[in-house]
Formats: sequence, structure tokens, C-alpha cells
Amino acid sequence: MEESKPPKGFAARECCKFHWKGKLTVIIPIVTSPILVLGIRDDRSELKCLYLIATMALLWITEAIPIYVTSLLPVPYLPMFGLVPPEVVCAKYFSDTVVMFLGGLIVALAIEYCNLHSRIALRVIRIVGGSPRRLLAGILLVTVFAGLWISNSAGTAMMCPIVKAVMNEMDVNDVFPVYMTQEEEPMPEGEGPHLSSLAMIFYIGVAYCSAIGGVGTLIGTGTNLVFRGIYNQRFPQADVEITFTNFMLYSLPLVCIVNAVLVYFSFLITHMGLFRPNSKTGQAVKKANENRKLVEEVMRQRHVALGPMSCHEIQVAIIFVVMIVLLITRRPGFFQGWDTLVNAKQVRGSAAVILIILLLFALPTQYVFFKYCCGKAPFPAQRLDSLLAWRFVHENVPWGLCFLLGGGFALAEASQKSGVNKMVAESLKVFSPLPAFAIQMIMIVLAMSFSAVNSNVVVANILVPILCEMAIVVRIHPLYLTLPCTVAISMCYFLPVSTPPNAMVTQYANIKTKYLALSGIVPSIIGYAIIILNSNTYGKLIFKDLTEYPAWADASYNTSNSG
Repeated sequence: MEESKPPKGFAARECCKFHWKGKLTVIIPIVTSPILVLGIRDDRSELKCLYLIATMALLWITEAIPIYVTSLLPVPYLPMFGLVPPEVVCAKYFSDTVVMFLGGLIVALAIEYCNLHSRIALRVIRIVGGSPRRLLAGILLVTVFAGLWISNSAGTAMMCPIVKAVMNEMDVNDVFPVYMTQEEEPMPEGEGPHLSSLAMIFYIGVAYCSAIGGVGTLIGTGTNLVFRGIYNQRFPQADVEITFTNFMLYSLPLVCIVNAVLVYFSFLITHMGLFRPNSKTGQAVKKANENRKLVEEVMRQRHVALGPMSCHEIQVAIIFVVMIVLLITRRPGFFQGWDTLVNAKQVRGSAAVILIILLLFALPTQYVFFKYCCGKAPFPAQRLDSLLAWRFVHENVPWGLCFLLGGGFALAEASQKSGVNKMVAESLKVFSPLPAFAIQMIMIVLAMSFSAVNSNVVVANILVPILCEMAIVVRIHPLYLTLPCTVAISMCYFLPVSTPPNAMVTQYANIKTKYLALSGIVPSIIGYAIIILNSNTYGKLIFKDLTEYPAWADASYNTSNSG
């Protein structure tokens, strides 16, 4: 290339190949600039705000710059154009919801720091048994439980090494075929072997069930907290506040537990030869069942190697249970919660979570220092460690997610104050003739489609405010649209980009995208059906009067428009 002239267009192609993100960083604001020009010319606040929303949406989707950095754009833009005061914008980045999310992550790190997660996983696997189908049930059970309390990414990262250890034992002891043969899946030179269908579903199941577990509680995934923050902010006059308890009661029985059970049985049919005993997979499972004693012995040895529970693990387990009790009993709805005992300002879930975190950094890992107080040797040469180390937290908390949540809340505040909500609401009147059930079904499909190719939290930040306004225009209870769609955002499993767990398992286990997509078809259909069923049956018992349009929605709408 140095001695000859490069081919025509070579420089342009190479520049676009390696620098397309930098180009989009400039092109996207220019493409959307006519909206801003019209807004400045006509002095229309809604167009000025719409320019920011459109620009951030395109930057989020393309990831031309990191999505967390994009989330900081409201900080300079909104005060600069007189849309929202700076103190209001900045407060959104450390709101009650963001603090609650951050606290949940730190508590999850404490469980990982003391290795309590491995003990729980191995114990459950030992209880369910050593056959492939029972092993899958145990692994998915632990994953769903972990997803209730920790982020999807953390739960997947916790389970992948456990699954890998189990698969290694299956391979070494020839319990069932873990890898495909060259005839089944040709492997390019230098590329590692591909997992068999039977082994692959353990990893894929972890990714899917971490998402299913995440919808069971308010702190399970960022999309739930985005919904809670935007909904409470948009409808402050609502007769029912979205709390940890009522969200859990709404999502846990059907959307989480029943959904996970149905997905598990779908895996048995599609990947483990259930009802097909003479198939290749069915024969492999039959052979593995004959060797289940060996698998159970391996799991027993790994569990015994952990030794008895340490004082560190016991304390973290107790503190974790206390946090859950505090969150559930703060304002359960069917009896007075502990926050009514406080006569000052209203206490929210963030207060309980932060109190728990303070305990994690204050309590020691063990209490042998009591004998030192009595003058008994040997005396320590250094201070005792706390239940959680700040260095570990600093290195492992995904701080950028706090910016992502805060940016979405800032956009929601700006769209309400500037009048974008009213403008969007007027454009959605075309859905008014349709029945509420049909509108809900359409919106859930759209939510799942968007989340298949974009970050779930990004989709929630864009979609939930629109659904709030749409509900007002078509005269539907806002919860009837927003809550099912929020849950649906976490229920699309097709591609690695759909959720971080999908990307993690495909990279960790070298799983091709086509296998992930095929495996996600049935679980996505199950998730869609469960969400529809839940919102139109059981969900109406938790949130009453979902079939009626509430008067407070009009009050909130008029207040936002006048503001």
C-alpha cells in the first residue's frame, strides 16, 4: 500500500469503518437541529425539549458515545434553554429511586463479597438432585431468586462460573455430551468447541431467568425503578403510590414464578427431549440419569469444601433479610407500615436501604475482639475488616447506571414542564376508538420489539413517559398501560443486545446468536401471554379499578399543562 496508490474510496471506507461513532456524534445533532431552530424561532418550549429527546434517543440507540455520558446531556441543556432550573435537573440524578437502585447493588455486592451466593447455589443444586433436568431446575431456581434482589448482570455473572464448573464435571466424567462434534457444528480453525444443545440451555436459561427474576421486585432491574420514578413523578396525585410491596405482589406470582416454571418446561421440550425419549437429546438425558449419583457426589464435595457458614456470611444473610422486611413493611397497603411511626417527612425505600448499607460498613466480619477486651492474647496486629470493603464496591458498582436512570427522570420532568406531553398526547388520539385491551396488546408488542434491539433501561426511559400521556388521551387507567409494558421490556430474549445477561452468556460460553434467538422464541411468547393474563386478572386485585379512568389523571394532566 505504501508503494501503490490506494483503491478508489479506500480512505473513505476505512474512515467510516473505524470512526463511524465519531461522525454520528456530529451528524445526529445536526440532523435533529431543525426541531431546535423551529423551537427558538417560535419560542416554543415543547420543540426545544423535543430536540433534546430526539437527539438523546438516537445517541442512546446508536451508542455513538457511551449511553451513560449521553444521559448527562440534560444537565447543561435544560437550564441553558430555560426549560428546567439546574437544581431540579441535578436532583433527578440522585433521587429516591436512584438511591434505592444504588443501595440494592451494594447489598448484592456484599452477598458476593462473602461468597454467600455460591453456598446458596450449591445447596439448592444438591437438594434438587443430579439429573440434567433437575440440575437445570436447581440452577434456574437460584437464578430467579437472585434476580429478585440483585441486578440481572450481577446474577448472571454469579451463576456462569457455577454452570461452567458443572459442565466441566459432566464432560470429564462423560455424563452427557457437553460439546458438539465437528459434523454437527463445523468449527473454524482456532475457535473453541461449541456447546451441545443440552449444555447450551444451562447458560441460556441463566440469562433468561435472571431477567424473569428481575421483574419480581422493584429493585430487581433498572426498568422497574425507571417506571416507578417516572410514574410517581408524573402522577403525584394518584390514589395509590407504587411501592416495593404492591409491585412485588403484582409481579411475583404470575409474571415471575409461573412464567419461570413455564419457561423451564419449554426448555425441557425444546432442549432436553421431554416427550421425545428416542431422540438424540432424549437418549443423552437418559444416559445422564444413570450417572446422577456421580454428579451428586461432585456437588456434595464442592459444597463441603466451603466449610461451615462463617460469621461474615451469617451477618450478611441476616442483614439482607432485614432489608427485605423493611422494604416490604414500609407501606404494604393492607396494614400500616413502619413509616407511619415517623412523624417527620415521608420516609421512602431509600432510607431503609441506606441504613442497611451503613451496617455493612460498620459491623466487623467476626467478634473475636471481645477476648482482647478481657486481656487475652494473642492480640491483633491490624484492625478487623468490615462486612463490605469500599474498594470492592468502588470497583464493581456500575455507576453509569445511576446517570442513565437520572437522565431519564430529567427528561420526564422536562417533557412535563415544557408541554411535550400535551403535544404527544394529541398525536395519540388515533388509538381512542380501540378497546383498552387491544391498545394494551399493541403497546406490549411494541415494548418487547424495541427492547429486543436496545438497552432495556433506555427503552423504559423513552417509552414510559409516552405511555403515561397516551393513557390520558385514550381514557385508560395509566397503570393499565405502563405497568404491563414495563414488565414486557424485560421479557424479550432474542439477541445479545437485548439484555446484558444475553451478551454475557453468549460471550462467556461462545454461544452463537442464532441459537440464542431460536431459544428465545417460545419464552418470549410465554412472557407475552403471561403479562396479558396477569394484567387483566390477578393484577386487577392488586391495583383496583384498573378498568376505570381515574379522576386524578385529569388533574395531573391539567397541572402539567398549566405548568
